[in-house]
Amino acid sequence: MFLQPLLAAPIVIQAHAFAALGAFLLGIIQLAGVKGNLSHRVLGWIWVGMMAFIAVSSFWIHQIKMWGDWSPIHLLSVFTLLMLCLGVLAARRRKIRRHSKIMKGTFVGALVVAGAFTFFPGRIMYDVLFGTNISGQ
Repeated sequence: MFLQPLLAAPIVIQAHAFAALGAFLLGIIQLAGVKGNLSHRVLGWIWVGMMAFIAVSSFWIHQIKMWGDWSPIHLLSVFTLLMLCLGVLAARRRKIRRHSKIMKGTFVGALVVAGAFTFFPGRIMYDVLFGTNISGQ
């Protein structure tokens, strides 16, 4: 792993990427752990906060431009914020199955699937993983 491409990126991209990594790891802990206890609720709120930060920070990242400065990832960010609200609301209303489906879906869609696209050639995380230098050579 070569962190130089990420460390050379703008601070918003660095914060976004490190928060995504943290949310991914915390999400795995949440999925594997006991549900409904105090630690699940506390870690869940931390995870929701991290996911909200990741989604909101994406609005300042414009590497892929399809519609002016915007791309489908920004639509995913809006959708993620909506799903986080619905997931928390479901938990507060004790609709645990719905809460579980929403949060698992958000984990898979916003972190696993969207995260996989960051490892495509030409993206910063591809360079981090495979060691391509910043100039692409």
